Amino acid sequence: MATITYTVTVASGTNQYGTGNKFYINGSVSPDLNLIEGNTYIFDQSDVTNDTHKLRFSTTSDGTHGGGTEYTTGVTHSSAAPGNAGAFTQIVVPVGVGTLYY
Repeated sequence: MATITYTVTVASGTNQYGTGNKFYINGSVSPDLNLIEGNTYIFDQSDVTNDTHKLRFSTTSDGTHGGGTEYTTGVTHSSAAPGNAGAFTQIVVPVGVGTLYY
């Protein structure tokens, strides 16, 4: 099993859901990520642009914006709020979860 860290920033951009504030992962706007079962993924949200933008997961495209619910199994959020030093969202991808969206 591996641990992978992604750097997260927030900026105006366009993806399949329109234009507005978007998560940039390692500098790319809303990329598709292949999260492998059993691996741990850390999304570093310490950049100030993350302020008020908590990264969440859902099994529904566009998450709670699209009528879905937040997926929380294996997910941990740091005690530091997004946009502050040490802020992160972590997921240990469970077996059989299927497609997740962020």
